[in-house]
Amino acid sequence: MTDPKLFRIVAMMGYFGLWLLLPLWYAWLAPSTHFPPGMAIAFLLTPLVFPLIGIIKGKPYTYAWSAYVSLLYFMHGIGETYSEPDQRLYGSLEILLSLMWFCGAIFYARYCPKK
Repeated sequence: MTDPKLFRIVAMMGYFGLWLLLPLWYAWLAPSTHFPPGMAIAFLLTPLVFPLIGIIKGKPYTYAWSAYVSLLYFMHGIGETYSEPDQRLYGSLEILLSLMWFCGAIFYARYCPKK
């Protein structure tokens, strides 16, 4: 039998990794020249707020729909990696974290015992 705890850990690492990466990236490591850092951070962190409680509580339904939210960050990471050569490391890290969140979330939702 597949253990859903591993998938939950992977999903949470990706999710909370994005919580850590995005403010560091846009406020300290490479602030945007086009937008104020606070606006960029608020815009990027707002979608992460919606699944927060369900992810912390381990609700499979929240993990299932939050996988779609992770795809927004995947697309953002692809765009930044392609368009900003000096920020490829941060964009690649965003891609990795969003894929961790996505894969962990869908497998956790699939293999979590029904309550």
